[in-house]
Order: sequence, then C-alpha cells, then structure tokens
Amino acid sequence: MKVIRYALYAVIALIVLAVVAVAIAVAVINPNDYKPQIEAAVEKHTNLDLILEGDIGWSFIPLGLELNDVEATLEGDRLVALERLVAQIDFWSLIAMAPRVNTFLLDGLDTRLEVNEQGEGNWTRIMPEGEPAETAEQAATEPTQTAEDAGTGDMLDFNVENVEITNARVHYSDLSTGQSVVLEDFTVSASDITLGSEFPLDIRFKVETTQPQFAVDGRISARLNANQALNEFAMSGLKAVFDMSGEPFGGESVTAEVGGSLVANLEEETASLSDFTASLANLRLSTELNVNGFGATPAIDGRLEISPFSLKQLLSSLGQPAIETDDPDVLKAIALSTNLGGQPGTVALSDLNITLDDTTFNGGGSYNLTNGGLTFNLQGDKINADRYLPPTSETDADEVQTTPQQTAEAGPETDLLPLETIRDLLLDIDFGLGELIISNLTINEIKASTTAKDGVLKVDEFSGKLYEGSFAANVTLDARSDNPQWTISKDISNIQTLPLLTDLAEVDMLSGAANMDVSVNSTGNRLSDLRNNAKGEINFNLAEGLIRNMNLTRMACQGIALVNQDTLSATDWGTHTPFNDMRGTLKIDGNTLNNTDLVAALAGMRLEGNGTVDLAQTILDYELGLRVVGEIHRDNACRVTEYVENVVIPVECRGNFSEDPAGLCSFDGSRFRDTLKDIAANAARAKVREETDRAKQRAEERAREEIDKRLGEEGESVRDAVRGLFNR
Repeated sequence: MKVIRYALYAVIALIVLAVVAVAIAVAVINPNDYKPQIEAAVEKHTNLDLILEGDIGWSFIPLGLELNDVEATLEGDRLVALERLVAQIDFWSLIAMAPRVNTFLLDGLDTRLEVNEQGEGNWTRIMPEGEPAETAEQAATEPTQTAEDAGTGDMLDFNVENVEITNARVHYSDLSTGQSVVLEDFTVSASDITLGSEFPLDIRFKVETTQPQFAVDGRISARLNANQALNEFAMSGLKAVFDMSGEPFGGESVTAEVGGSLVANLEEETASLSDFTASLANLRLSTELNVNGFGATPAIDGRLEISPFSLKQLLSSLGQPAIETDDPDVLKAIALSTNLGGQPGTVALSDLNITLDDTTFNGGGSYNLTNGGLTFNLQGDKINADRYLPPTSETDADEVQTTPQQTAEAGPETDLLPLETIRDLLLDIDFGLGELIISNLTINEIKASTTAKDGVLKVDEFSGKLYEGSFAANVTLDARSDNPQWTISKDISNIQTLPLLTDLAEVDMLSGAANMDVSVNSTGNRLSDLRNNAKGEINFNLAEGLIRNMNLTRMACQGIALVNQDTLSATDWGTHTPFNDMRGTLKIDGNTLNNTDLVAALAGMRLEGNGTVDLAQTILDYELGLRVVGEIHRDNACRVTEYVENVVIPVECRGNFSEDPAGLCSFDGSRFRDTLKDIAANAARAKVREETDRAKQRAEERAREEIDKRLGEEGESVRDAVRGLFNR
C-alpha cells in the first residue's frame, strides 16, 4: 500500500510541477510580442492593411495562441476576414520555454475575390507593382530579421502536425461576365502530419454558381504521404463524393464519386494510378495507369474499363432530354474496355472492345500527342441502325411528302462539314462490319478505309455486298479551299433492284440484276450546292428483268389492234413486262439526269427511249417506243402483219415516281399519228409490191400465149421447155 501511495504522490507532484511550469510560461511569455512581427511583415510586402481588433491571447482549451477578429483590406475594400485563429503550442516545448506550434486551427475565414469590368482581379493588386520576387533564401531569413527589427520575442517554431480549418468562405464575382461563385462550409482536417509518414486528410465544401445555377456538395477523404524533399507524394484510400444539382442537370440531383490511390515522383517524372474508379450516376470508369514523363511526350501504360451502362438511364439521371429511338430497348447496354500503352508521345489502345447493345466492335488504335495523328482499326459484327433512328410518326410521314424546296424553306441551310477541322486532320482509319441494316437495306461484309492529310480526305475503299450483288466506291474531298471539291466513283455489280428499291423507297416497279458505273464531280459544302453543281454520268445495265405493275405488251397490242381494225379478246395479259439487257447512260447535270440511249429487248419488240429525271422534284419525263420486230402476242387482233412490222408503238412515262410508279406509263395517243404514217408507208410499199407482182404475172401469161401461137402444134417440146423455165 505504501508503494501505491508513494506512486500517487509522485504523479500528483508531476502534475503540480507541470501546471506551475505552464503558469510560469504563460506569465513570462507575452504572445503580443509577436504582433508587431506579423503587422510589419504584412505591411512591408503587400498593399494590404491588416486590422487586428484585439490582442493576441492565450487559449487554454486547447492550449495555444489565439487571434480573433482579424481583417485585411485592399484599397479600402475588405479582402479577407477571420473570426478566430488558434495556434496550439506543444506542451513540452512550452515548458522548455521554446514554444512550438504543432496544431493550427482556423475558423470563420471569409475571402472576397472580384474581377472588374476590365477583367482584372483584385488579388493581382495585393503585391506592390515592381516588387522583386523573393528568393527562398530571403524567405527563410526574413522572419529572424523581422523579429530583430521588432525588438521583441523569438520566432515561433511552425512545425505543424495538425491542421483544422472550419467554416471558411470564398466569394468570387466577375463583373465583366456577371458570374458569381460562392465556396462555403469549407473544412479541412489533417492530423499527425509528418513528412515521410502517412497521415489522414478530410475536406468538405459547398460551391454554388449563378451562371448557370449550379451547386456542389463535396466530401473528400484520403491518406497522404510526402517525403522530406517534397518531390515524392502518395495518396491512398481516396474517396471523394460530389452531390451536384442545378440547371446543367435539369434540376435533378446527381452524385459523382472518385476513389483509388496515386503515387507520383516529381524528380523522376513518374506517376501511377491504381484501383482508380470514377462514377457519375450509373456510369462507372475504372483504370490502372502508369505515366512516365510529364512533358509533351509521356509514356503511358495501363488499362481502362467502362462498365456496362444504360445511356438512356444516364441522360435521365442527368436531367437531359431523352433520346427517342424506334426501338425503345436500345442504348441500354454500352461498355468499353482496352489496354493502354504506346511509345512515348503516343497513346495506343490495344485489345479494344466496345459493346453497343447486341453489337460488338474489336480492334485498336493510337493517338499521337505531338501531331494529333489518329490511327484506328475497328471491326464489328452486325448492327441494325434503323433501331436507333427516331420513331416515325404521322407528322414525319407528312413531312416526307414535302418537296426539297419546301424543306429548304423551313429553315436556313447549314454547312455539311467543318472545313477548318478537316484541314487539321491526320487520319488513317480502317473499319469493317459484318452486317448493317439501314433504311431497311441489308448490307454485308462492309469495308471502309479513310485517310486524311493536308486538307484532303479520302475514302479509299467503301465496299460491301448488297442483295446478291456487290458495290465498291471511293470518295475524295479536297477541303483546302472554302469551296471544297468532291470526286465520287462507284461500281455496282449484279445487285437485285426489286428488293433494293422496295426496302429503300417502297418502290417495286423494276426488277433485275443491276450493273452500274457512276462517276460524279461536284463542289460546295451544302447539300443544295452539291446537287446543283454535280456533273458526271451513270452507265447502267439490267439483265433479265421485269418492268413490274405495267404491261407494255398490252399497250403495243392496243396500237396494233387499231391498225388491224380489230378488238383485243385476250384477258390474261399479266401485270409485268419481262425484258432482256436494258441499258443506257444517264448524264448528270445538277439535279437533272438526261438519258438519250435507253434500249431493252422485249418479247417481239425492242424498247427504245429517251427522257429526263428531275431528282429535286422526283419527276420522270420519258418518251418510250416499242418497235415491233416479231410476233408479240397470240391474240389475233395483235397479229403482226407486214403493215405493222418495224413500226414503233409510242408509250409515255410522266409523273412523280415517288408517289405512283405503276401509273406513270401509258399508251401515247399524241404520237400514234406518226406510227400511222409509218403503217401507211408500209401499206403503200406492200401495194407497190403487190401491183408489181401482178404486172409480172400478166406479162408472163401474155408471153406464154404468144409463144404458143407462134410455135403451133409442132413446137410442143419447145413450149414445155419454156414453161419449165418460167415455172422455175
């Protein structure tokens, strides 16, 4: 028991000694001795006027120096105000009569930052004009010199181990733009701060802006580490949460989070991110990243992943307008993953995988940080682009019926391409797709190769398979001038026209295997200019096809029946007209296609024609002729006599081919009078032949009679020989 009692006495004695020591230190050390030091430093090196409302006093809980109600003004306007500042003193350093500040508490800091109408910030006027920059050596020796000038006290030892900032506010206003930003409820807490050891850091704040109206409530926590030389830093256990709301999000509240670890070495210029994640609403990104070199050509290595997310849900969470699609189930599964690497100055993507709903793209690429060059190779399996188009409504259907002129009048026409951007492009892109459905067209085995350099963009290859055939095209865009030049060529081989036209435009007037050679040049950067300036030609050929919903044989037989002065009795004419080898050339002149050499082989006829196609008005104006070259139909009224052989039965095709293709063509009665002239000429020639044959026959008969008369009965043998001659 005596031992315990003596121990208690010893503890009590130590406490008493400590209290006495503190009391002596407080009585001996006057904190106001440091007030001139602070005021002198501020007035000497800045344009600020420092106002200290009261003396510097002691704070006993916690033990330390306390400063209240401090204000700094700049040119008469308040710049900074402080409600309370406490510098906690290490207990044992106080006993040793050499007070050391190890904890720094700051409460109620209020800062006013303002930009005037000329764009000048008030903080730029804190330092006197022409004040030379202070060297590190001067900064280190300045406190001692100031203390000597003040003539009182020793310098405090600010080896801060703990920092706590509470209730700090910053008001920022820009009179030139009307923007206003307020940072409030700013708190910082850091404890056990020791260089070379890890210590915790917690930050909280709120930020509000006026243009646009936007608010952020942020919370950041992490563990930091810095070496003694302050050139190597580490951050672990980062967790940052930002609750955001305001006009950018349509009034919705959105949460963004960041987490992970970071290591950086400033001397070696290296940095590493590990287990780094960032999320915004339902969008989540994760990466492992190493950077070697902080200059213009860093070397990067790592991996990047974006987890599957719904774009529609993301836009809804961000308060953005919804994307309306024909298929409501698309844009709900988007993801990306890739390895990062490349030579210094290049960001390379390898093992790139992009998922868009049920479509997958694989490949890789690179971006050159020095010249902006982009190289990419991307291959996809299949995609139905029609699912991503806006849903068709009755209003849209009505708009389709409007003419291009009406559409143009609805609003000002804009440029198709940003020419300045194209001039700066450096591209080498290869793209492939197994199957593409667009505008109801199904295209397979798509290959595309695009390059861009010095203002010239080239699609060196754009090919694919389409409706049992294939196509290949290339395009060159010279954007070096403000009036860009376009060169387009295209080859089409054996593409079936019926399913193509049906799926593309719901037009079923023609079937057959199409072969086409297209060559077009144009200039301009607006759609109307490209159409108006287009020059070129299209050579086409359709083998073994049908002109559907139109029977040209019946039209020809109607004309022949008129000539034969008879009436058609057949009823099974059918609804189509088969043909062989329809070919021709379309000359492109702006919005007009001119065709002067249309030919096709029909049953017993040869189709000939010429006409124009107005693409702007979707108007067809053709004069066709059905030249009779053989038997056409078994109907007796359609018998091909010598009078109608080689005559042309006229047919006209006129109207809007986008509305009623089946009603475009009909028998052309106005040109039938020319046909009648040909028939009359044929009849006259037949009459001449008939009269000639009849006259020849009468002459032969008279000759035989004269021979018989002269020879008499004795010349029977001679008569037989002569008759045989004439009979031959």
